[in-house]
Amino acid sequence: MAFLVAARSLRLPQWRLAAGCVYQSVWNSLTGKSTGTGIKDYDLIYFDATDVSWEAEDAVIRRAAPLFDGRWPVEIRNQARVHLWFEQRFGLPYPQLHSADEAFGHYAAIVHAVGIRLEEDDTIDIAAPFGLDDVFGMVIRPNPGRPGDKGLAAKAARAQAIWPELRLVDLQP
Repeated sequence: MAFLVAARSLRLPQWRLAAGCVYQSVWNSLTGKSTGTGIKDYDLIYFDATDVSWEAEDAVIRRAAPLFDGRWPVEIRNQARVHLWFEQRFGLPYPQLHSADEAFGHYAAIVHAVGIRLEEDDTIDIAAPFGLDDVFGMVIRPNPGRPGDKGLAAKAARAQAIWPELRLVDLQP
């Protein structure tokens, strides 16, 4: 909750805490592991199409640093600019997005496609276009809309070493 309060204070457009830190927190709760087990960073996404330059994203990262440094390792990314660098970094094409939540349809696994946001009234808004069954069922399966992710099987194996209860479905080695 403290992270969500800090993230909300940034007032980023369409922001969400996304992916690993969300579903891994659920897995830790389900398996009785300590809170931060397996979480390497906190993915904070947002969407600002008014300036898709690296400099604008870096300004957000620098503005956020005092809120998170020393408490949480955070990776902040403007989803409006992912199409500019994704293919070069990961070898797969990536479309230009029109919202932050649209990004979830392009995550490697269904379980990865979840994000939360703390609203002004302190309710939690959840984005999970594929539902939450894989999160609570501790399942990793590929996103059918993103075939050919070569790193997913290795990432799933690393997760299964931490949470042996995980079920891996339809993963190619």
